[in-house]
Amino acid sequence: MLAATTVEVVIFIVIGLVLGGMIAAGAVYTLYGGKAKAAETARIDAVKEIEKLKEGGADGKLALEQARLKAQEILQAAQVEARTEALKLREKTEADLDGKRDEIKELEKRVAKREESIEQKIELLDMKADQLEKRGKDIEEGKTRIATLEAEAKKALAEQKEKLGAIAQLSQEEAKRELLERFDAELVNEKAERLTKMFKALDEQADEKAKWTISQAICRLASEYTGETTTSTVEIASDEVKGRIIGREGRNIRHFQQVTGVDVIVDDTPGVVVVSCFDSVRREVAARTLRRLIQDGRVHPARIEELFEVCRKDVEKEITEAGKQIQFEADVHNIHPKAQYLLGRLKFRSSYGQNVYKHTVEVAQLMGMMCSELGLDPKLGRRCGLMHDIGKAIDHEKEGGHPLVGKEFLISIKERPEVIEAAGGHHDQVMTHKYPYVSLAAAADAISASRPGARRESMERYVQRLTALEGVAKSFNGVSEAFAVQAGRELRVLVNAKQVTDEQALVIAREMAQKIEDELTYPGEIKVTLMRETRVTEYAR
Repeated sequence: MLAATTVEVVIFIVIGLVLGGMIAAGAVYTLYGGKAKAAETARIDAVKEIEKLKEGGADGKLALEQARLKAQEILQAAQVEARTEALKLREKTEADLDGKRDEIKELEKRVAKREESIEQKIELLDMKADQLEKRGKDIEEGKTRIATLEAEAKKALAEQKEKLGAIAQLSQEEAKRELLERFDAELVNEKAERLTKMFKALDEQADEKAKWTISQAICRLASEYTGETTTSTVEIASDEVKGRIIGREGRNIRHFQQVTGVDVIVDDTPGVVVVSCFDSVRREVAARTLRRLIQDGRVHPARIEELFEVCRKDVEKEITEAGKQIQFEADVHNIHPKAQYLLGRLKFRSSYGQNVYKHTVEVAQLMGMMCSELGLDPKLGRRCGLMHDIGKAIDHEKEGGHPLVGKEFLISIKERPEVIEAAGGHHDQVMTHKYPYVSLAAAADAISASRPGARRESMERYVQRLTALEGVAKSFNGVSEAFAVQAGRELRVLVNAKQVTDEQALVIAREMAQKIEDELTYPGEIKVTLMRETRVTEYAR
């Protein structure tokens, strides 16, 4: 009996929990607007269960009371939870409403701005319409004025025609015929002017064509002339000597070129070796060194350096003696020692097949004779003639043509102004002359040289290009010597082995080639050869 009662109590409790949950669910569902009919059905079912429990006696009543209490607790909990959910739902709804209000406000602002913009555009359109209306009125008034003026002009023209006809006694047809004849005469003049312009244009084109033809001829002859003025030929007894000059694996010829700064050309031509360099003094020293080496028969690096020093001193001595001798030949004295040395260097310089040393003496003598005939100072004239080409001794070392280089040098030694102006202006670089000696120097130079003036610049530009090429190489750190050889087609550079490594040498050679491409103008291509070597010398005693 007790077990049955316990089972019943448990059943009552379970039923009570189920009923309470159903009631709570119904309440919550009703709160959210759920199905009221389902909640009502659950309530009816719960009432029926309660009635059954009432019929079960005292124990049933106790269980029923407990179930009611439990159901009330569940219902209260469900109500609290429903209120919480309702509060959250309300907050969410208010947040959504706030967002919508913000969007509505933003839309209101945009609409207000758009309305303002539309109003401005309407005002602008109104202004333009007023302007167009005003302009239309002005146009109409202008048309009216033009029509009035045209009528007045036609009336005045008719009156003038009548007056002219009365004065000239010409009819309208006769006047028209005379006017057409006048136009024909004017057209003939215009045709003549056009023909004159056409002939002038043809003359200019012919002049340009002639210049182009002459430049092509000079270009073809430039290589032959350059070969004559920048090379020296050294005769040899047999081709066996060529092998000794070259040395094992080219050691001797390479060392010779490094020491002397020239290019030695050993080819299949029998009996000769060619020494090439644009510096005449350097080329002369190298040629003499090579001749002495051939006579001596001992060709090796140490002997090359020894004979090079001997020949260099001999040439320097010759230059000094030539500088003294030229004063006596030109009858010019009291020359600055630096100028005397440079005049001596002209002995080894040729200009288009003419030795500049002899050319200078001739110009000095010619100027002396002309000054005597004109009543000018012959001594000063000879001095101007002697110094006029002094720039050719150093034009390969400085930028500019030999007149400008010579003028700067003479200014540095404080030479007389007449001499300075003659040296700087004898090729018409100076348009206005203060002294007459400039024109006499130009005349004497032309008489002695007897060469076309147009070819005078080509040699100077050639020398300037080679000088600029060597200058680019010497602008890099670590470079000790630089020589332009092969008529400027090759640049040989010596670097200091203590300052430049093998890796740095590669970079310097590349940067040097790039700088030559960027800064210089030259035909063809230029080969840059950079050499780095370490020498060790010991003496056995």
